[in-house]
Amino acid sequence: MSSGNRLMGRVVACNGSHATISAVAESGQTAMTELWSVGRLISISVGRNRIVALVYSMATDQQSWVENHDTVFRIEVELLGEVYVSPDGREEFSAGITDYPHLGAIAHRIRASDLARVYDTGKSDVWAIGKLTQDESLDATIHVPSMLEKHFAIVGTTGVGKSTAVTLLLHKAIQSDPRLRVLILDPHNEFASAFGSLAVIIDTDTLDLPFWLFRLEELAEVIFRGRPPVPEEMDILRDLIPEAKRAFRGTSDNGLMRRTSEKSSVTADTPVPFRIADLLALIDERIGRLEGRAEKPHLRSLKVKIMSAINDPRYHFMFSSNTITDTILDTIARIFRIPGDGKPVTTFQLAGIPSEVVNSVASVLCRMAFEIGLWSGGGVHMLVVCEEAHRYVPADPKLGFTPTRQAIARIAKEGRKYGVSLGIITQRPGELDPTILSQCSTIFAMRLANDHDQEIIRSAIPNSSSSTTSFISSIGNGEAIAFGEAVAVPMRMRFSRVEATRLPKANGTGVKITEETPQNVDLRSIVSRMRAISGPDISGFQSSYISAQGQSSLPTGYEDAPYEDEEDYIDTLQAAATAAVPAPQPSAPEPYRPDMLPGAQGAYDQSPQERFESIRRELTSDQQRPAADPYRQPTRPAPAFGEQQEPRREGSSIRDQLLKKPLSSLIRR
Repeated sequence: MSSGNRLMGRVVACNGSHATISAVAESGQTAMTELWSVGRLISISVGRNRIVALVYSMATDQQSWVENHDTVFRIEVELLGEVYVSPDGREEFSAGITDYPHLGAIAHRIRASDLARVYDTGKSDVWAIGKLTQDESLDATIHVPSMLEKHFAIVGTTGVGKSTAVTLLLHKAIQSDPRLRVLILDPHNEFASAFGSLAVIIDTDTLDLPFWLFRLEELAEVIFRGRPPVPEEMDILRDLIPEAKRAFRGTSDNGLMRRTSEKSSVTADTPVPFRIADLLALIDERIGRLEGRAEKPHLRSLKVKIMSAINDPRYHFMFSSNTITDTILDTIARIFRIPGDGKPVTTFQLAGIPSEVVNSVASVLCRMAFEIGLWSGGGVHMLVVCEEAHRYVPADPKLGFTPTRQAIARIAKEGRKYGVSLGIITQRPGELDPTILSQCSTIFAMRLANDHDQEIIRSAIPNSSSSTTSFISSIGNGEAIAFGEAVAVPMRMRFSRVEATRLPKANGTGVKITEETPQNVDLRSIVSRMRAISGPDISGFQSSYISAQGQSSLPTGYEDAPYEDEEDYIDTLQAAATAAVPAPQPSAPEPYRPDMLPGAQGAYDQSPQERFESIRRELTSDQQRPAADPYRQPTRPAPAFGEQQEPRREGSSIRDQLLKKPLSSLIRR
């Protein structure tokens, strides 16, 4: 313990990646043992070089401790690299080892200068995100471009500080790259307060995501409410949606232009506006055709599903009046912050979106982010941050939504070529698609309690640093083990404190303090939000559409009329329905009752004798009416073809009709 003496032990065993060090605690004192701890770096002198090793296990020889006697203990270390003298005389760190330690080599405390060299990335544009756990005087730095170029992941159990770490990393990323645009998929609405004036918050009240931006599979997820789509109905949508898009663009039904350019360019997946009313009109037209008789059950079922979706106030962000016009430029500019106006972050709050369409919305956003990076030619750097990523890309291929998985996987595999980065945050890496996690070259592993999750992280760390995660289940809150492209060697570090005004906050107990209490909270507003009553009431569209239900197409003069929005189209339908109302006609004769038809259910439930007795009782029950001879009643000839029958008199009943029939015919019936 004297000045300049850093001897801690000597090497007694060594292989290619690990070494064993023996040390002595003299007279039962713990002054020497206090210098050792799991996760600490030490040095082993080999000639002019110093090998850097990580402590991951300690034990005494006798598995006991004797007071006032010397105790021998052994330390297992993992070899990480060496500090060597370069030809120009400078000392540098290398992850490779040229000379392995010999038996008896001295192990000593690592120098502060060597510790700084170990974690030095060798690049100038590094950013400090915290402090080293081993030495609080040294900054924990990362190379942000390397982190963004090949994606990153933050894993850890609930409550260890993942959201705070995300906030810190994103602030550093924005400072590092002014062209970066960040899209956060926030399922818990907790990042709204984390970025202040740098972010735009988009929720269900301020969101306009037109339904025509959805591809066919994504739109089907909305229409079928998360259930597997019916193949026949999917075929109908695939055929009719392009027709509705062409109708919106004003393309005529005839001409060479439609046969050449339109059919080849407009598909069900093309992001071209169309009206739901046009789609429903096409479905009605197909229902009215004789050749579409076999498709009618599927057509009617599909129409009901579409009407149910557009009438659901929770889907207002998709089917509002603003989604009728071509607003794709405004939508992209607002969501993806182009040009941005000093607010490069978009916090997309998913908590208020119906659970059955969350996957579709995530798929649209991730797909559009990739396409913006692809077609911008590197002019826009996109970073998509997926909170609770195991919900979108689960390990089980049978779970989750396939287009969402494909969109995120495309960013993970090809995004670095076009300036699109991916940030994965999850508390269950074992439930995350391993392909997605393997594409993240920088991982910040915080405390994980699940053995399977720990094994996933161990498999992701290079073999030379596999012992780093042996203590991952016991590190404190705010601590992490960082490894990958953005750091030189795996390091145990503690994230810096984030200002209280920038802490991510959810609306949980003990987090948000307001003046509302159980005594004065307004239950009506809560119930209104639960029922989404504040959303638009578009039931008028349904009623007006049903009023024109009997027509397969609009009358002459209404086909090519321009429509500004759904309300204009409703007025057109109402006018068409009024114009098509026929003149009043005499009431038709009373139709046959089903139970009176031959062979109908219940027609022969009684025996012939019982039927005769019931008819006789009915005929003789009214004594006030004089009985007439049925054979003397003049018979009325049947109406000729095309001649209208005389309407039934008011007040006539089945009994009166029976009295006019010959009794013999009733008995035979």
